[in-house]
Amino acid sequence: MIARGRVLVAALVGALAAGLITTGLLWSPEVTGGHPVGRATTPPPAVSAAAPVEVNIPALGARSSLIPLGLNPDGTAEVPPLDHPAQAGWYKHGPAPGDPGPAVLLGHVDGHSLPGIFHDLATLTPGDRVEVTRNDRSTAAFTVRRVDRVAKTDFPTDAVYGETDDPQLRLITCGGAFDRATGNYEDNVIVYADLV
Repeated sequence: MIARGRVLVAALVGALAAGLITTGLLWSPEVTGGHPVGRATTPPPAVSAAAPVEVNIPALGARSSLIPLGLNPDGTAEVPPLDHPAQAGWYKHGPAPGDPGPAVLLGHVDGHSLPGIFHDLATLTPGDRVEVTRNDRSTAAFTVRRVDRVAKTDFPTDAVYGETDDPQLRLITCGGAFDRATGNYEDNVIVYADLV
């Protein structure tokens, strides 16, 4: 087993446009305008050569290739391009799905008046299956444990990104009411799933 350093904290910050998700890793915590933000100097390395290449959620009829997402110059995590809302991504500086720890997949709820890959994420129920195909042709299968909708200002950083001994999966998108004044969704939908 490859030992990983403890991920200190991470958080989501608001959407910049309809359905856009932005995540920030809190390597040195700061708070600006009530939203968690952060900077990363050296992200932790991914722990597996078996990077994920596709996610399939049978209960939603949702399937997407996975693009690797890194960090923006300001230390926030990249997101899939908003002009391709059906595209999902994997935060490549965290665990790969199937490796110990919480692997994180990000997707849009919508974009450019089109539904996003995670448009119906909030309708998943415990026991639903999420399958992640890896580039070594293996499949990591997860079952949903719970689905939460939380205000972005109360994002559960430790619950989402805190280190775990077993392989887990997080699916994250925007949700709740859309605030036209700010151009942001007010909430995040977070799915917690465990390796089968």
